[in-house]
Amino acid sequence: MSASDVQAIEVRGLSTRFGETVIHRDVDLDVEVGQMLGLVGGSGSGKTTLLRAIVGLLVPNKGSVKLFGESVFDADPTIRRNLRRRFGMLFQQGALFSALSVYDNIAFPLRELRVLDEDMISELVYLKLGMVELEPRHAQLMPAELSGGMIKRVALARALSLEPELLVLDEPTAGLDPDLADNFVKLIRMLQKELGFTVVMVTHDLETLAGLATRVAVLAEQRIIACGTPAEVLAVDHPFIRNFFCSEHAGAVMQKGIV
Repeated sequence: MSASDVQAIEVRGLSTRFGETVIHRDVDLDVEVGQMLGLVGGSGSGKTTLLRAIVGLLVPNKGSVKLFGESVFDADPTIRRNLRRRFGMLFQQGALFSALSVYDNIAFPLRELRVLDEDMISELVYLKLGMVELEPRHAQLMPAELSGGMIKRVALARALSLEPELLVLDEPTAGLDPDLADNFVKLIRMLQKELGFTVVMVTHDLETLAGLATRVAVLAEQRIIACGTPAEVLAVDHPFIRNFFCSEHAGAVMQKGIV
């Protein structure tokens, strides 16, 4: 298989359980390089758990996950360390370090590399701030001083600090009012077009889904029941898909967005 044939994400036979509770059963999922995949499902369906398995934060009971052809659970620490540099993750609440300034939050992954001097780190931090449309003066603020929209932007700057090939988003617009959410979606779309990274995101918000996703995967009944373009997914006859996508409002949003 050539490098151009390698999937950004390849999940095979993934099963996850917590005690006696089965979360996933034989989940398969492929995401091509450069795609923007939206993962949707009901509350408690295991969307965030699947994201955590994809990036190696959770080890499934069974199955495999590969990022760019490399096993996420490879025993070789060098391979795993190099793989972690190829993705960035934006957590639902931002997950900024509360005791660190904006500057130090963004610098944190860069310092972890231990190959860059502070002058280069400073240059990169201010570059990433500019990419997410924040000003240099914001660098010295603490997380407690930030609005919800600014927290999302700082978290995005940190996720992009190592120039990842894959951006993983967990409810990227949760907690934002509609205008801020729309602006944040436009920012991610602009950056993806400019930088070309692959996106996989969990969202329950149809406006966010319509604004970003080129493909949709639906998680229900402990598995992926549909994956394809929005039009292909909407054509699948399943109760969850009907309820989630086929109300009058949902139909209007999807038609306006990506269908």
